[in-house]
Amino acid sequence: MSDPQLKPSNNPHLEGQEEAERAFLNAWNTGRMAHAWLITGPKGIGKATLAFRIARFVLDQGRFQSQGQGGGLFGAPPPPDSLFMGESEPLFHRISMGGHLDCKLIERGVNDQGKPRTEIVVDDVRGLGQFLSLTPAEGGWRVVIVDAVDEMNRNAANAILKLLEEPPAKSLMLLVCHQPGRILPTIRSRCRRLALSPLAEPLAVRLMGRYAPEIAPEEARTLIRLADNSLGRAMELHGEGGLDLYREMIDLLSGLPKLDIPALHGFGDKLARPDAALAFRTLSALFSGWLARLAIKGGGGRVEEALSGEGAIMARLLAHRGLDRWVELWEKLSVQFQRAEAVHLDRKQVVLNAFLAVERLAS
Repeated sequence: MSDPQLKPSNNPHLEGQEEAERAFLNAWNTGRMAHAWLITGPKGIGKATLAFRIARFVLDQGRFQSQGQGGGLFGAPPPPDSLFMGESEPLFHRISMGGHLDCKLIERGVNDQGKPRTEIVVDDVRGLGQFLSLTPAEGGWRVVIVDAVDEMNRNAANAILKLLEEPPAKSLMLLVCHQPGRILPTIRSRCRRLALSPLAEPLAVRLMGRYAPEIAPEEARTLIRLADNSLGRAMELHGEGGLDLYREMIDLLSGLPKLDIPALHGFGDKLARPDAALAFRTLSALFSGWLARLAIKGGGGRVEEALSGEGAIMARLLAHRGLDRWVELWEKLSVQFQRAEAVHLDRKQVVLNAFLAVERLAS
């Protein structure tokens, strides 16, 4: 990412999610606080940022509660109307550095080889029950952020479920969740849900200008559309060279129903290099996403062009084959791309197969 402030623990700003913030503040100010909140929505729209805003707020305001203050009575401050805390505040810095004794972040750890795990395992949540049961070190609350609960394996999820069933007093669990359908129904039922909405395109483009001012507005708009209005994913695509990859991909597809085979081989060679594993992963997501948008367009849905001219390519392909065939191809290639990474298939051959499969349908 171009700006370290975009890291949720470091980011004091959150735009476009005012409704969710108001819902939490209303619960806090009326004394109807849930002990666990499930923060849902697509990746990259501010869920973890909101979780850290809530954590800072609760740990700060909890001190007033422990001192018997609140409600605006007898000179106490009025009920808060914002979750905002500036970066200059000592508490902000302590939480962002992981140094607050009453705040704990649960995320994917590393394996025995020092590499990041693909899921949160029970070792990552071990000791959490003891942490929540201790008296808060600073007299307020104890807060746990799980980023993300749908990345937990079964054992880790069961450990979290046990804590949700018997929550200690003055404990708060904030569960970031990208795909609620992947978590245990019993976890969903024990949380209050905060559903975040995708960002409007103009807002997402403006925020990209804040965090990555080196990106031209037109390129920012293209990245936002490729990322389905997810600011976080758009920033990742920028860092991964996704825009250049997408341009090359569209250039190749523009020749359909006949591909430029020498150019396709050159593209495959580039993605087969030892240092191109990330580029291949990015291309896989872009290719699958393009086919998904093709299917949406074929079904009568509105699809915004990421690059000029790709709508005409889609229209031409849909005229050659029916929607059902393109949906079938999208499903098939999505599985092939996933399998390629899982079992280390020849990356060039996977790329060639994907483009040639589109060519066969377009012929």
